[in-house]
Amino acid sequence: MVVATAVVVAGVALVVVGALRGTGADPADAAWTPPSESPRPPGPTGSAGPGAACADGGAATPGWDCAFSLRLAAASALVTAKPGRLAIMVRDRFTGVVWRAGSPEHPVWTASTIKLAMAADLLERHRAGSITLDATARKQIADMLDFSSNSAANQLWKNFRLADRVAHYRSAYGMAGLGFPTGDRYWGAMKCTTLDLLSLMSYVLDSLPAPDRDFIVDAMRSVSPIQQWGVWAAGPRLAPGVKGGWSIEKDPGGEHWVANSVGFAGPDARYVIATMYQLPPGVLTKAGTIDAGVHAVSDIVATIFGARVPAPVTIPQDP
Repeated sequence: MVVATAVVVAGVALVVVGALRGTGADPADAAWTPPSESPRPPGPTGSAGPGAACADGGAATPGWDCAFSLRLAAASALVTAKPGRLAIMVRDRFTGVVWRAGSPEHPVWTASTIKLAMAADLLERHRAGSITLDATARKQIADMLDFSSNSAANQLWKNFRLADRVAHYRSAYGMAGLGFPTGDRYWGAMKCTTLDLLSLMSYVLDSLPAPDRDFIVDAMRSVSPIQQWGVWAAGPRLAPGVKGGWSIEKDPGGEHWVANSVGFAGPDARYVIATMYQLPPGVLTKAGTIDAGVHAVSDIVATIFGARVPAPVTIPQDP
């Protein structure tokens, strides 16, 4: 069953396709092929009409071709099978169509994915002349994106009063669900939704000044091994870029891991991808380890893009 609804990403209303149930097809046997429509530059809302008939007698997911639809269905089945709260969204920048599975409106601790918003904000403000980034600050931004440096994020958060910029992230970057649930105004004490991360990455790719966008894109495509999982699992031929986030957090039910990944893949960064996984409480249980989280989000991304499953990943160190 497929449901099409509307969503706003970075200020633009888009068609969203939610796959509720999947197939049991082996994603490792599917070679990646792009959607059949002719590429065109990113533009206004794409149109997802009725699903086209496929050779197997089924119907394509609205807005996606038959090969892609099979992979999306398989990915949706993986999401449904995982414990905890897992969500993923994929946006085609050429058509405007968005696919989703799981619970993308559920707030999850951002962990280090918020560093992407911090980097975009600082680069924009420097270009506008409202702040000055010296060599030290630029190195700190690079370190946040490369190996997710917490010490760099701490200094930038303090030096540039980034706690006061969260309202801007909500309004300009489309991160309407971003906030400080405990009242602690620290970058590591924030929650957002998968939709918020998709909106943020879309803003960076579609609206950031070209030199700043290119800096971030290049940095996300060359991250250190500690971040080579999640969106990275789309595979090297799709030149993915990624910002990861992982941490142990507290919520009702007990301590649990979160494993989040946001980025892009495909020619000209065509596909924007965001996934957030709030693992089940109990960090010592097999189902709730960081290993389980990293493998889950990575295998789902690999399934969508026809890459190797299980995906080869690097498990990040404890926070």
